[in-house]
Amino acid sequence: MTPESRTPDFPAPDFPAHGFRTAAVIGAGTIGLSWTALFAAHGLTVRVTDPRPDLTEAVAAALDDFAPQLAARGLDVEGLADRVHLAADVREAVRDTDVVQENGPERVGFKKDLFATLARQAPTHALLLSSSSAIPSTAFTADLEPQDAGRTLIGHPFNPPHLLPLVEVVPGERTTEESVQAAVDFYTLVGRTPVVERKEIPGFVGNRLQNALNREAIHLVEQGVVTPEDLDKVMTNSLGIRWSTVGPFLGSHLGGGPGGYRHMAEHIGASMKRMWADLGTPSQTEEEQERLIEAVEKAYGSSTYSELTETRDRRQLAVLAALDSADTTAKEEN
Repeated sequence: MTPESRTPDFPAPDFPAHGFRTAAVIGAGTIGLSWTALFAAHGLTVRVTDPRPDLTEAVAAALDDFAPQLAARGLDVEGLADRVHLAADVREAVRDTDVVQENGPERVGFKKDLFATLARQAPTHALLLSSSSAIPSTAFTADLEPQDAGRTLIGHPFNPPHLLPLVEVVPGERTTEESVQAAVDFYTLVGRTPVVERKEIPGFVGNRLQNALNREAIHLVEQGVVTPEDLDKVMTNSLGIRWSTVGPFLGSHLGGGPGGYRHMAEHIGASMKRMWADLGTPSQTEEEQERLIEAVEKAYGSSTYSELTETRDRRQLAVLAALDSADTTAKEEN
């Protein structure tokens, strides 16, 4: 059943007309810390909770690290830390909140127990969102009351969510259309680009595309065609640049020249189909996996995690700034 065809026999969540003012972040790992900074930078009061013993230090470090990046995106980060509050537990975190963003382990049982708690403790109007990267919400909401399943859905970001705009909004079988629209409104409010996916599928869209590419990348390295480092150069100097501006389908449409996607499909479609049949499935035996790990470590192991993420985020900010500039120039010229 598609969300458009649902006719729930229970009241839709009563989302506040004034919008979202308070957010609860459950789980302060890499994703949760990034969400925390983003929400606070957009003026929300944020309560964050995690059983990690270094929560205070982790949140403070994340806000310090992310504030310059958020400022570079035009956000006012003055008083950022004043809008973030540490909560002792889930109950305290979700008190009086308008939206919950869960970032727990990718385990159905864990999420099932956690969302049962969220449904009991969060205000009845609160939107319940999960950052799950592969598990659809229907898998962990079966035991919830209809009104609670109705306000629960996936809001899957790409890492780090305070920089990368995409959020995959994926309703479950019992999610209401009001909740879908509320999620779109919320993520738009915090400067993200929400895309609603109308059918649940493990991994959703982004990670399935990523895994398809990674599978072939591993196969090519495994076959000795290219090294991990050179494969990354292929991506960052060709497809990465193209896809960051137009995506696969528009890229193919333009690749067909004035005749567009039709011309491309009719003239090189057959050869592309033959290539599909030849795409590899890496063996990744223990020996092959170890060989690949060592090759990646040889390429990038001389730099620390912090150094690599700093380089990644600096370059991603540069791409985003360039796209903003190009779009602004186009608007001014028109």
